[in-house]
Amino acid sequence: QVQLVESGGGLVQAGGSLRLSCAGSGITFSRHNMGWFRQAPGKDREFVAVISWSGGYINYADSVRGRFTISRDNARNTLYLHLNSLKPEDTAVYYCAASSPGYIRVAVTQQSYPYWGQGTQVTVSS
Repeated sequence: QVQLVESGGGLVQAGGSLRLSCAGSGITFSRHNMGWFRQAPGKDREFVAVISWSGGYINYADSVRGRFTISRDNARNTLYLHLNSLKPEDTAVYYCAASSPGYIRVAVTQQSYPYWGQGTQVTVSS
């Protein structure tokens, strides 16, 4: 069974930092593009960052570029998101997602990611 489990969320003051992790199992991790998405209360889920199977291609949403860093460790089946200079508007449930396998082109749309974790809450206070 494919499983993605996020961890590392919590409560932090504005300007602070967090590191989120996503542990994958039941898949050959290196054959999937990976992404982070988030959903704030009352809002639609939105794209945050994506990374190709090898880590050679990375893209960020404009709202987080320069503050967040996505990375992966295929040997450990783990995806990371470093959140820096956090703002109250970053408050959301953050979801890890995996694309279909097979070294496909990286996409930023939710429908391109069939595998999802349950999310981890990030709350930024002002």
